[in-house]
Amino acid sequence: MLARKIHDRDVLWLVEQILASGEGLLQEVYDMVSFAGDDLFAALRPRGLPIGNLTSQFWANVYLNPLDHFIKRELRCKGYVRYVDDLLLFADDKPVLWEWKQALTRRLARYRLTFHPGAHPRPVTEGIPFLGFIVFPEKRRLKRRKAVHFHRKYRAMLRAVRDGRMPVSQVTASVQGWVNHVRYGNTVGLRKRILACENNFD
Repeated sequence: MLARKIHDRDVLWLVEQILASGEGLLQEVYDMVSFAGDDLFAALRPRGLPIGNLTSQFWANVYLNPLDHFIKRELRCKGYVRYVDDLLLFADDKPVLWEWKQALTRRLARYRLTFHPGAHPRPVTEGIPFLGFIVFPEKRRLKRRKAVHFHRKYRAMLRAVRDGRMPVSQVTASVQGWVNHVRYGNTVGLRKRILACENNFD
């Protein structure tokens, strides 16, 4: 797909090297999926993108751009949000959402992609998991495991500072990055509780 737009061989070589660095990514987590037309060598083909690489986010947007057009123009979904590979489709009719999911399952197979097993229609009042938050019509809560993970990480960093194994500047950068993300949710109280351990950690 990129080669249709990019004709510089050096750039394409670099792209291939970056893509190759994601080979085997999460292969213990996700089972190999077969698609129509696969041959016996399909299982040997590399899959996956390097996590954390900004090029992966860009390539995901390029790769799924045709899907955006399909959802907006053919499914005529008026309420649609996508961030990289996280998609949200909104409708007032639950059967319509199920129809869309079936259509998208078929469409995603063209790109050798599948839905996460937990992807299914649900009322927005139950909260929609999206980008580390549980999103409700009137608020956004940080997922509990995200808060617990950072709390443990923060306490470990503070112990490392106390023992002289980590500079304060590294902790500050990590905290600032976390705050910049979670501030998009209703997290003022949570941030105060977690960061309060600075003066009383073990």
